[in-house]
Amino acid sequence: MLLTEQQVTAIKRKRGELDLSITDLANTTGVSKWTLIDIFKHDHRNVTSITFKKLNDWLIDEYNNDLVKVAK
Repeated sequence: MLLTEQQVTAIKRKRGELDLSITDLANTTGVSKWTLIDIFKHDHRNVTSITFKKLNDWLIDEYNNDLVKVAK
């Protein structure tokens, strides 16, 4: 599956907001740090469906957490 530039930008932005290292992001998402490095630094956008789902699920969960914080 192909990650879009918007998805990669959103993942990078959220990673920065949370001040996560690549290792921390790998541990949180379950995606290998080497895969994340390829995505971020080498424009590797064609990933497995499992990697795609893990990254999207993490991103959605984080944005939902933000919405809950704002609603309180």
